[in-house]
Amino acid sequence: MSTLYQAHDELFRRRPDECFSSVESLIQHCRNEHRESQDRWHLPARLQPVIVGGELSFAAGDDGDFLLNDWSFSQICRLSGVAKETVNRLSPDTARSVLRETLPNGAKPMQILTTGPSIRSIHGAAYSRLWNSELLETVAECAGEFSPPQTAMTGATGLYCGEQDLFAFLIDPAGWIEIGEEAFAPGFFVWNSEVGRRSLGISTFWFQKVCQNHIVWDATNVVEFTRKHTGNVRESLLEIRRMIQALQERRGERKDSFATAVRKAMATNVASDSDEAMKFLSQHSLPRDTIERAVKQLGHDGKPFTLWNLVDVLTHMNVNLRFAGDRTEADQKVAKLMQLAA
Repeated sequence: MSTLYQAHDELFRRRPDECFSSVESLIQHCRNEHRESQDRWHLPARLQPVIVGGELSFAAGDDGDFLLNDWSFSQICRLSGVAKETVNRLSPDTARSVLRETLPNGAKPMQILTTGPSIRSIHGAAYSRLWNSELLETVAECAGEFSPPQTAMTGATGLYCGEQDLFAFLIDPAGWIEIGEEAFAPGFFVWNSEVGRRSLGISTFWFQKVCQNHIVWDATNVVEFTRKHTGNVRESLLEIRRMIQALQERRGERKDSFATAVRKAMATNVASDSDEAMKFLSQHSLPRDTIERAVKQLGHDGKPFTLWNLVDVLTHMNVNLRFAGDRTEADQKVAKLMQLAA
């Protein structure tokens, strides 16, 4: 089984003003931010660094002057090919001169996201924005019975939104199923960034315990989907909806069938040694390097070669695959293994 640290990492990197007490308050915050934000399109030549009130700002054509936050300032420095740390050490006047000299020109307009008096992000024409409110509304529509886990030791609930990104951790508190002396419940993480800080994504799983540091212990059937903010990124909401609905459907089915399948998988020894385990897995279209790593890991852990242990170690390995397409294909192959116990 896997130990998931995503929610734990979020817990200790978030400021108090990025934490929310309920899904409803988080959705309302994101709706307000969406309503107060505007995309502005300008050619690079129309974007000029200026000094306003002694601070480095940016003029966006006829739309006026805007302040920069940490993220948009970082983006401008990257566009200019100048180290952010270097520009930060300069006086506002010198920084303005440096950026005027180094900002690129081009014939394609830039996408400027502003909220109130500040620029939140700058992107080229290929960037496709998905609003946090759109993601959360999709989640609320199809996962209304899911809620945040127990409150963490810091008082946070697992619901976060800052100037750069969103993260939410939700579980089904009524979805527990008993398998022998063990209990599992469904949960998922979702994340997004309106400003290009991170991809859009979801990770669904079954788990046994969440501690007050929001570490998820003994997670299994971990399935992850991610999508960059390009093209029609909103199509990804359909996949996110499908994954949550699949989790819900399995929850109902697993009250009986999942518990039976897991018990059977735990009791099914498919091999007595490493050679037999590799021979068994090679019959199921798995890559040889994956088979070798899985068998080696079980041998290192001293676990028997049961169907359940093989499925669990392969699922854990799939989480670390870089590309979503590779993860999906690998998850499907592992799911077929689990079907042997159905």
